[in-house]
Amino acid sequence: MSTFYLGMISAFGFMMALLALSLQYKHLLSVLLSLEAATMNLFIMLFALSNNISYSGQTSLILITLGACEASLGLAILVSMIRAQGNDYVFSFSSQKC
Repeated sequence: MSTFYLGMISAFGFMMALLALSLQYKHLLSVLLSLEAATMNLFIMLFALSNNISYSGQTSLILITLGACEASLGLAILVSMIRAQGNDYVFSFSSQKC
């Protein structure tokens, strides 16, 4: 019964992360933080669902590993972009400059 509530809370957190992503897209760091929150809520939801099934958490470990790799790659790209351009405004990105 408690895994049901954990799944519901993580689904609500995922929706809030998507709402924050759609409302705060001025800086790249806020976009990355919203995506990280969505990834972590998906991890919690998958972990809650895998307790009911016989996966025993292997898929949750894979997802959190991929989430950590995504976060480190995103922050590395952010640092290199700030060093090259001087800001992290999303509206200043263009494929013409690359």
